[in-house]
Amino acid sequence: MLDLRGRRSIADGAFRWTAAGAAAVVLVILGLIAAITTQRALPVLREMGPDFFATTRWSPADALFGALPFIFGTVFTAAIALAIAVPVSLGVALFITQVAPPRLRRPMIHLIDLLAVVPSVVFGLWGVLVLSQHLGLGRSFLTAGIILAIMIIPIITSLAREVIETTPTSDKEAALALGATRWEMIGASVIPHSAAGLVGAIMLGLGRAMGETIAAALVIGSALGRISLDPLVPGNSMPAVIANEWGEADALHKSALIALALTLFVITIVVNLLATSIVQRSVRRSHGA
Repeated sequence: MLDLRGRRSIADGAFRWTAAGAAAVVLVILGLIAAITTQRALPVLREMGPDFFATTRWSPADALFGALPFIFGTVFTAAIALAIAVPVSLGVALFITQVAPPRLRRPMIHLIDLLAVVPSVVFGLWGVLVLSQHLGLGRSFLTAGIILAIMIIPIITSLAREVIETTPTSDKEAALALGATRWEMIGASVIPHSAAGLVGAIMLGLGRAMGETIAAALVIGSALGRISLDPLVPGNSMPAVIANEWGEADALHKSALIALALTLFVITIVVNLLATSIVQRSVRRSHGA
């Protein structure tokens, strides 16, 4: 018996140290990414200073690099994508978990999972051939936002479905027993219980939308220096300009593109930190209730 307990103790300790080592590797990789990209971005940051983030002119021939239009384009297209994707994703997730009969539920889950693995270049080409030409949207912020929305709908839907399914059956049955309609039951039991997880799913979709490269580069229009709230005009984003200009960039130009990547990296980390804060606050509030 003692020998068995000793073996279990050794196994538990080994598992604990293995898990800690895996977590440390992730932190080390993130630290290396941040350190190397910062080092490679320093030449243009020293050359431009704060103007790199505040000006709109991007002219590699004149050694002038203003990242503001690309930061705006990244945030704007991601916002359009979320505005389209979130209602659709939550509606589909609620339909699958609360309304759809079993014979329809499984095919819908498989279809959504298949949509999630379609290569981004396929979505981009479809956007160029259908949205830009046949529907007359052109290459614009709106076209990019629609394509990004289609790409993140499967992600948000799958995560939202899994979160919603964790709602205790007893809570739903209690609401229905008290005379609530199905919609009232969803609002009173399912949504409050799943709120934290739904926020996390939406933020994960936001991260995917902000970091998408090929699809956005094909449909956004690649207009330099464009800041406009008109969704029908062409623009640009940080991933798109990096993909389009990296092959022909010289030393300072590459430093500017790496600085854009570093900016996107920092924005993504800030978004994740905000999402974590919102989730934790929602969990504390639900526990307090």
